[in-house]
Parts: sequence; structure tokens; C-alpha cells
Amino acid sequence: MPMEESAKRGYLHEDFRLFHIRDQIELELSYHYHEFNKVVIFLSGNVTYVVEGKAYFLQPWDILLVPHGQIHRPIIDPSEPYERIILWMNTDYLLSHSAEDGNLLQCFHLAQERKFALIRLDASLRPELRRMLSVLEDALHSTEFAHTLLAKASFLQLVVAFNRMALRDATSLNPETYRSDPKVEEILSYINENLDTDLSLDAMASRFYISKSYLMHRFKELTGCSAHKYVRQKRLLWAAEMIRDGIPVIEAGQRCGFRDYSAFLRAFKQVFGITPSEIG
Repeated sequence: MPMEESAKRGYLHEDFRLFHIRDQIELELSYHYHEFNKVVIFLSGNVTYVVEGKAYFLQPWDILLVPHGQIHRPIIDPSEPYERIILWMNTDYLLSHSAEDGNLLQCFHLAQERKFALIRLDASLRPELRRMLSVLEDALHSTEFAHTLLAKASFLQLVVAFNRMALRDATSLNPETYRSDPKVEEILSYINENLDTDLSLDAMASRFYISKSYLMHRFKELTGCSAHKYVRQKRLLWAAEMIRDGIPVIEAGQRCGFRDYSAFLRAFKQVFGITPSEIG
């Protein structure tokens, strides 16, 4: 299974992981999501990257911020090598190293609020990003004195840089960087903000004044999964967050729409590979 899909369920137990990959992929990768935050730094190839129904046309040294739980996939031209650096980031680790003047998760929060995942760096900033990534990669492969400490320090410096880039970035103002459907974006926003309400196809079609068949077809075309599956996955991700925050398992299941406890347990294990009580 390609690395991009291999961790679509479960949790990242390390503080962070880095992958520097160059390959030619002939298989079509399916839409997937992670229970951790992800950054993709695109280096070369011909790739369109879809995040939550919005398609980004990537250029070298573009940065994609993919918050946990967001459905995404790359659409790759198999005739060209695809090179990228991917970082997986543990949410708790970022929180534990945040400070009053800087929440290290802010770049991901901004991506969610703006509904925009792409940062397109000015050419003058790319050498410094290249340098920071090189230092981190070298530290991760080193066996010298305090290499682990250096890797953690280099990683945190990089995350601070991502946040500063996100705070200054205006890429979303350029319509040539992406393609989307405003109606589907509106539906996605409504779903994510109303996970505890009736999100049946009938209810959503009525609310947005569209036919059920159009909703089903257009939603799957742009997000890669059915509206029913999307709602179910988002509710289960919300349930996992509630359980981590100390809300009892039964209550979490009921809040996210599962009236039958055994059905909630089955669905949770199917998505995450563990039971709710194993989250810890």
C-alpha cells in the first residue's frame, strides 16, 4: 500500500515523522485521511492535490497544510517522477511545545478557517526552507552526539516557520492556484459545523435547494466519497476527539448520531482499528 494511504486509520505514536520520497506512481491513490496533521512540500512532478473537495495545482516548493481528519488525495501524472517531502505531526506534541505567543497548531487552524490548504512561497524564501529541511533530514539520519535533540529542535523551528508563512500568506487570493465548487464547499462547511444535527441526504438536499441525485453525484465527484460516508467519518473523528477530552464513550457516540452503542463500537473500530476505550 502506498505510504500516503498506509496511515489513514489509527494514530501517530511518534512525535513526528518525515518522508522524502521520489517515485513514479501508476496506481490511482484513493481519498484518505489521518488522525494527525500533515504537511506536504511538493518538489517536482505533475500533481494536482485535492483536499476537502478543493483541487490545488501544485508548483515546486508549494506547501500543503492538511489538518487531521481532512479527506485528501494526490492526482499524479504517472509519466513524471513525483518528489515530495511529507511530515506527519502529532497534535499533542505540537500543543506541548506551544507557548503563549505561539500555538504551533495555528497554521492548521488557519487552513481550516480559510478553507484553503496551499502556501505558495515567494522564490526568495525557498532557500531558507530548503536549508531547514536539510538540517532536519541530516539530524534524523545522524548518530552523532545529541542527534535526537537536534532533530526535535530543527523540527520545531520548521513548524514555527510554517506558522509564520501561513500568517503572512495570501495565496488564497489567487484563483489560478485551485479549482472548487462553491455549492459543495458550502455543504462541506455545513456538515463540519453541524455534526450533531440531521445530515441525511433528504435534509441536506432540502436545505440547499438541490436534488438528492445531484447532491450525491457532485459530492462524490469532488470529495471522492459519498455524502453518507463523509458524514459518518467526520462524526467518528469528532467522537474520538470528545473521548480524548474525557467525555464518556456512550455520550460521545450519542452526540455524533449513533443511537445504538454496539453499532457505534463497530463503526469506530472499522475506521480507527481500535476500540474507543483504547484511545487513552
